Amino acid sequence: MQLPKTFHFGEHHLTASIAIGIAKGSVKGIISADYIKKIEVSNLRVQNIVAKGDTVYGINTGFGPLCNTKISKEDTKILQSNILQSHSVGVGKPISEELAKLMLILKIHALAKGYSGIAIATINRMLWHLEHDAIPVVPSQGSVGASGDLAPLSHLFLPLIGLGKVNYKGETIITDQLFKKTGLQSLELGPKEGLALINGTQFIAAHGILVLQKLQYCLRHADIIGAMMLEGLQGSMKPFHEELHTLRPFKGNQHVAGRIRTLLQGSEILEDHIDCERVQDPYSLRCMPQVHGASRNTWLHLKELLEVELNSVTDNPVIINDELTISGGNFHGQPLAMALDYAALAASELGSISDRRIYLALEGNSPGVPKLLMGDTGINSGYMILQYTTAALASENKSLCFPASADSIPTSLGQEDHVSMGSISGRKALQIIENVEKILAIELLTAAQAFEFRKPLKSGVVLDEIHKFIRTKVPFADSDRVFANDIEKGIETIQKGEIIALVEQTMAAKNLQWNAPYLEEFETY
Repeated sequence: MQLPKTFHFGEHHLTASIAIGIAKGSVKGIISADYIKKIEVSNLRVQNIVAKGDTVYGINTGFGPLCNTKISKEDTKILQSNILQSHSVGVGKPISEELAKLMLILKIHALAKGYSGIAIATINRMLWHLEHDAIPVVPSQGSVGASGDLAPLSHLFLPLIGLGKVNYKGETIITDQLFKKTGLQSLELGPKEGLALINGTQFIAAHGILVLQKLQYCLRHADIIGAMMLEGLQGSMKPFHEELHTLRPFKGNQHVAGRIRTLLQGSEILEDHIDCERVQDPYSLRCMPQVHGASRNTWLHLKELLEVELNSVTDNPVIINDELTISGGNFHGQPLAMALDYAALAASELGSISDRRIYLALEGNSPGVPKLLMGDTGINSGYMILQYTTAALASENKSLCFPASADSIPTSLGQEDHVSMGSISGRKALQIIENVEKILAIELLTAAQAFEFRKPLKSGVVLDEIHKFIRTKVPFADSDRVFANDIEKGIETIQKGEIIALVEQTMAAKNLQWNAPYLEEFETY
């Protein structure tokens, strides 16, 4: 999908791919004159509330259980600075700069819609941080995903008032050092600004963006590597026939079956055993459309919900117009928390079925493929122990699949009596996906080894090119070696998306088209 060169915060429709493009610097994020005016009008409405003395939560009251405590006009600015400090209670390792940058992008977009009462000067400072790559340090733990991601967002915006730390020009420095290097000065936050900054689901949503991106990579790899394993073990093509999947027309199932049909097009290996007596393959081969497809359907569900969230106003209270300010619950993380838990399960299942295919390849039950994928075993253990690693990773993923959103611990003296734990959902989902990348890397190595035993027969042109590419990274194994080195190369190949790029290049060069429906839905985000 072609990304725009310029994106208008608050005004244009944000997608995960555009957010990633802004984070990488390939898309320029700006605010149009019309939306600057909307932001200023909303800020003026807050100033009028303070001037009139109307009691409005978060503008001239305390927060959470202190919502009934009235704050004087003189103290409303102090209140906003205090809330950033008091809520900066995050612990644990910092999140990646990429995630922190995505949080910043998502927050700018939400505030620029003009319903939060924030000053344009505050948003401009946030834009400065984004444009100059001065990215705040944000601890990974501390959010329960209730009044939004309070702790992470507080750390994200401490630098606005001269506190906290930032990653700047390759080093982590305190904000005071940043100010000395750049000539910036601390901002004085106006009424409601502190609350507008820290209320919202941007920590959860930023994790959702990376889950969407990384899980899609895993889904694409799983189809490609699964097709290679099918060839290596001389599996049947019949379970992938289009006619079969029109009888149970789940989008994901149909799409996966079509992708595998395309990858196997023109295969001599398939032709060689088309009349064999084997009745059916084990499920890990035969049911790839159903299992990979179910995970794709889950990915699509996350994509749809995340896109709604990326274009929503999730702070509190929301300034609707001159007469109406609503203290509601748009900050609650439940919509994404449940979807991220679902995505975590979808990722885990990809790893689980991949581990089963690896085990299947080691059994030696496929004609021509030796036990443990090596001819001279006994003195050599072959690929036996690689499956130990995938078993460990698959089991670890199962333990991580308990849904964080199924839990709730009341906070804020009972005012926040139901919380989403969505931040944990997002962190766990990414952890599971990282494990799946490792499992798929090991399947790639074993599939390539099994594939070798089919020579001199050729597969489809795409899979043959992939096999040649893998052999430039990892040689055929006819005796034991330190397989950890091979695995590292496989993981690097998966994480860089080199196989996906090679598939697209080969198909373009050979004028091949995907015989798979729903390309737009599943291949873009």
